[in-house]
Amino acid sequence: MVCNGMGSLSSVYLKWDFVAHKPSKFQLMEGKRIYVTHSLLPGMKTRETSKEGSRHTPHCAFHLENSMDDVRASSAWVASRSSHVVVDSAGIEKVVNAIESIPKVEWDFEGIHYFDNGPLTVQYLLVLDALNFCFWPDKDLNYDHLASGLKAALQDDKSAFDADCLQKYTGPQLRELLGWSRPLPLEDERVRLLHEVGIELERNFEGKASNLVECCGKSAVNLVALVARHFPGFRDHSVYKGRQVFLYKRAQIFAADLWGAFRGQGYGEFKDINSLTIMADYIVPAVLQQLGVLKYSPTLASTIEACGEIGPGTEEEVELRACSIHAVEKMRELISVKSGKQVLSVELDLWLWASGVQCSALQHHRTLSIYY
Repeated sequence: MVCNGMGSLSSVYLKWDFVAHKPSKFQLMEGKRIYVTHSLLPGMKTRETSKEGSRHTPHCAFHLENSMDDVRASSAWVASRSSHVVVDSAGIEKVVNAIESIPKVEWDFEGIHYFDNGPLTVQYLLVLDALNFCFWPDKDLNYDHLASGLKAALQDDKSAFDADCLQKYTGPQLRELLGWSRPLPLEDERVRLLHEVGIELERNFEGKASNLVECCGKSAVNLVALVARHFPGFRDHSVYKGRQVFLYKRAQIFAADLWGAFRGQGYGEFKDINSLTIMADYIVPAVLQQLGVLKYSPTLASTIEACGEIGPGTEEEVELRACSIHAVEKMRELISVKSGKQVLSVELDLWLWASGVQCSALQHHRTLSIYY
């Protein structure tokens, strides 16, 4: 694929004839009211922990505002005030006019993911999405290594992702698990997040991510909120010009991965999958910029071209991610108007990400972050 200039991705966006899986963040908005009732899941027994008290898996009945609306609203707020990144309406219309059909989304077209159509797949996906961030500091490392490495580990030992095991991994053991010979980027953080997942699964969900999913009532929005409530490492938000901005990449990708893996059935059945936004990362903003949907300031463009780092939480970094979300929401709306059919942000996200990873010359921003 040729990847230089405005028309560089036209061969991709004119056809929509390939499928892809995107690596997969979300956090419960601080200050939002959530009412959680703790009762047993159907058929599940209370697990006593001591004479002082008991511990059981929560069945979480949510009463909350749609937190994905917070993602859309805060991203739109950033886009209306951004100075380093601009959403180009003419660019959006040009791309949408070139689209011939809505893409068909398939999951795991490369065969790199573990799938057994049961609870172990859910466990695998939560571990995968807990570790799915910041590959770029090691030029040889990518998402495929993570997904396939975890798959091989689970095929070799079905207990590898048991909650008690997750709490004990060290950096060298994680490397061995993935078959990686040198320290991973942000390795200490990856180990910490593994421990966090294991501890919280054991504390509240009898060690099983499938119980976590069963709490959400077939709602992707509830699942994202529940993940962010229980796992601080998924709480992806920033403050921009004095206002909190919600992005939630990895928690959203967990829901999207379940939906894709289980083909919208069983653990992947969500009545509100259309509530998810794109998962703002490194690749999607770069693809949108190539397509002419996003415009960068000269200073930001120079930093990216020079492979300079952009600090987490800086105006530039927040604008790159929030403007990407807002731009794709506008694309989605325009596609619906023109075609009369609904397209999911999850589908657009997969398409954009696949376009980018196939383009070896694509230059993306570089930020050290556990969120993407």
